[in-house]
Amino acid sequence: MAAAAAAAADTSEASAAGLALAEANINWERLDKTRFHVIGAILFTAQQGALHPTAVVKTRMQVAEGGIAHMSGFAVFRRILRSDGIPGVFRGFGTSAVGALPGRVLALTSLEVSKEMTFKYSERFDMSEASKIALANGVGGLVSSICSSSYFVPLDVICQRLMVQGLPGMATYRGPFDVINKVVRMEGIRGLYRGFGITMLTQSPASALWWSAYGGAQHAMWRSLGYGNDSQTKPSQSELVAVQATAGTIAGACSSIITTPIDTIKTRLQVMDNYGSGRPSVMKTTRLLLDEDGWRGFYRGFGPRFLNMSLWGTSMIVTYELIKRLSVKSE
Repeated sequence: MAAAAAAAADTSEASAAGLALAEANINWERLDKTRFHVIGAILFTAQQGALHPTAVVKTRMQVAEGGIAHMSGFAVFRRILRSDGIPGVFRGFGTSAVGALPGRVLALTSLEVSKEMTFKYSERFDMSEASKIALANGVGGLVSSICSSSYFVPLDVICQRLMVQGLPGMATYRGPFDVINKVVRMEGIRGLYRGFGITMLTQSPASALWWSAYGGAQHAMWRSLGYGNDSQTKPSQSELVAVQATAGTIAGACSSIITTPIDTIKTRLQVMDNYGSGRPSVMKTTRLLLDEDGWRGFYRGFGPRFLNMSLWGTSMIVTYELIKRLSVKSE
């Protein structure tokens, strides 16, 4: 009886400890899926709108030739405002916001389902809790990126061409459908998938690294604050937001440093047409960039991208975790 009572007490304590971070680790099974996607569509669109100007500035710096390529991000921003006004820094936003809705459902569903499956599978092995969380987040990020790339790459091609129109040598378009029509007429459907290969080979591992770093950083911070396996105290809402925002900032900043060169090549590959004979390719794009600006050219637009990725990492994960908390099924 005493042994049974002790076992029951241990189980109760373990359950309480698990509940302590229940708000920080909400799994797929606890979510109301309809509410999750509806709230997600609203909040992520708002977040996307707030950060869109930095994406426009970054894209223009990566593609432009001459003076603009060597201007600071703030100088390019002011230049766009002077020439095009507020609509100039929101070029392509309508297409991006509406077009991203189906892709976001695909990305979030594949992320959460694969995280859940990987974490359950990892329990068979003798691994630390931190390793399980990092592995599950990493696999989730990788699977989500692979599943969503087939949708988002054409959307990127369309939005980026809308962002850079007006620059010397860039085509002009009447809207997203005009972009699709002109690209398909010139290159066929594969023109909308410019940069798909480099995206799959680079962004998918980068996504895995981002989510893995986020999961590991968050777990380490909770431990350092005293919310370990033996804790029965729930963190406050302010602690939840602070820890998740900090982990997102760290992951976003690291990701921008690692992925900016590839992003520069991918962006130019998707929007530029002055390659002479033959189809554009990664090698042609790389050689042209080296000829224009040397190795420093790979970090064109790094300032706006660093700001975008850091702010995106922070705001995205705070928004994402808030959506999950708001979407938990009623007990």
